[in-house]
Amino acid sequence: MDIVYHVLSNTAKIFLALFLFFYIICVMKKISFVVIFLISGLLVSETIRAEETTEAKKPKSLEAVEFFTGFGWGKLKHQKNYNLTPFVVDLDFNLKPLTKKLNFNPRSLLQFQLEPYISYISSPKNNVETGTSFLLKAGFLPQTSKFQPFVLGGVGMCYMTQHTIEQSTQFNFIEQLGFGMHYFFKPNIAFTVEGRYRHLSNAGIDHPNTGINTQFVLTGISYQF
Repeated sequence: MDIVYHVLSNTAKIFLALFLFFYIICVMKKISFVVIFLISGLLVSETIRAEETTEAKKPKSLEAVEFFTGFGWGKLKHQKNYNLTPFVVDLDFNLKPLTKKLNFNPRSLLQFQLEPYISYISSPKNNVETGTSFLLKAGFLPQTSKFQPFVLGGVGMCYMTQHTIEQSTQFNFIEQLGFGMHYFFKPNIAFTVEGRYRHLSNAGIDHPNTGINTQFVLTGISYQF
C-alpha cells in the first residue's frame, strides 16, 4: 500500500505541475514554455527522489516518468497547416517481469507506456487536443548504458476542439510510431529526444474520415526510479 500511495502521490504532483505551467503559457504568455516545462520536470523528479531517500529500495513496476514538449505539424485540405504544441507525461512500466515468465529476458529497455497528453493547437485556429496513448517501448543497448536508443509504437484516443474538413468527429483514435534516445547526464536522470509519426482518424465511425497525419519532434526529461 505504501508503494501505491507513493506512486499516486507523485502522479498527482506531476499533473498539478503540468496544469499550472500550461495555464501560465496559454493564458499569460509571458514565459518560454520549453524552459518552464523542462524545469518543472526536474523539480518534480527531484521531489520524487527526495521522497525515495526515506524509503527502503523496493522493486517497482513503475520504472520511470518522463516529461516532454515539442512541436507537431501536418497538412489539412486547402493547404492549411495543422500545428500543435504537446505537453506529454509518460508513465513507464517495466515489462521484463512479464516476459521473464515467457523465458524472454532482454538486457535492453522494454516498457509499457501510459501517455496522457494535452496539446495547444495554434493552426488553423487556436484549439486544444487531449487524450491518452498506450505504447510499447524497446531499447537497443543494455539498460545500464549512458546512451539508450529506442523505438516505440502504439495506439490511443483523443478529443479535439478543432473542427476540420477531414474529420466529421471530434473524438478520434491515434496510432503512433517513433524513435528516440535517452542520454543520462545523471545516474537516474536523462535528457530525451524523440521523433514521431502519428495518424489520427475515427476508425470509420462517421464520414468524412480522411484522417490527419502529423510529425512530431519532442524533447524532455526522463527520471528513472
